Amino acid sequence: MYSFHELVKSFADKFNQKHFPAEPKTLYEPGEYVLQMGGKRLRPVICLMANELFGELTPDAWHVANAIELFHNFTLVHDDIMDAASLRRGMETVHHKYGTNTALLVGDVMAFRCYDHLNKINTSYLHRTLSIFNTMARQVCEGQQLDMDFEKQSAVSLNDYIHMISLKTSVLIAASLEMGAIIGGASDGNCRHIYEFGRNLGIAFQVQDDYLDAFGDPDKFGKETGGDIRQNKKTFLMLHALEVATAAQKAELELLQAGNTPDKVEKVLSVFKACNVDEWAKKLKEKYIQTSLQHLESIAVLSARKKPLLELTDYLVQREN
Repeated sequence: MYSFHELVKSFADKFNQKHFPAEPKTLYEPGEYVLQMGGKRLRPVICLMANELFGELTPDAWHVANAIELFHNFTLVHDDIMDAASLRRGMETVHHKYGTNTALLVGDVMAFRCYDHLNKINTSYLHRTLSIFNTMARQVCEGQQLDMDFEKQSAVSLNDYIHMISLKTSVLIAASLEMGAIIGGASDGNCRHIYEFGRNLGIAFQVQDDYLDAFGDPDKFGKETGGDIRQNKKTFLMLHALEVATAAQKAELELLQAGNTPDKVEKVLSVFKACNVDEWAKKLKEKYIQTSLQHLESIAVLSARKKPLLELTDYLVQREN
């Protein structure tokens, strides 16, 4: 069996190729540009890991992994347009470099290219895999819309935020695992457990992401902390702070969100710490990790085969960047 880091390298080596035709160059050159940005390649690799949990790695798992990575990059291209982001992984975003109209088409063609890879897998599980993939794709779009809706709402509950994160972030992780498991011959029960393992892990991943944006070490995090605070994003941390803050603290947070003073991040973090938001976030993350691990434990395979997924869990939720 391969470790998580070995599969990351193997996938990157295989994925580092031309994915589009030469012409029209004005469409496909930006597409290749996106894929050359790299990234963690997390989602395709966990599909491979789920396949290997139940058997030997198969070519079909690699086809699905390629589709997953293309889909993930499609969402990033469109997300960057919606967020008006100028940089992605330290490089110019596609719409910033090539224009918004081209970026929209680049995202679209990536989404369609996914099905060229999915169409190569064994017909015995093609229908089921396509159903999971399409459901996941629809849910990711729903999550993105909810995220945008929340920006206009004055109040968002923690449960609503968790639901949005489940759709926007977690279902892609969960579906990647389930599709890999199906290809590996997993039973329906094992497929349900590995899906829930991924869904809960995805929520823990987002809690950690929100925490690092506020409290991470900038040198390790790779970017200036406090970005979510400057953009007034409704993160796990902000929602909990507004829920437990005193009247005076809540008034201060609302005042800080209404402006953009140089000391905004520092003052918001001061309120966060006074409300013990940092410790609460650690406990919330741990809650979802434990639920995730309970589902992994319930999967009916030898414990030794689960070791790479345990390594993955540690990597995702203990990371500092």
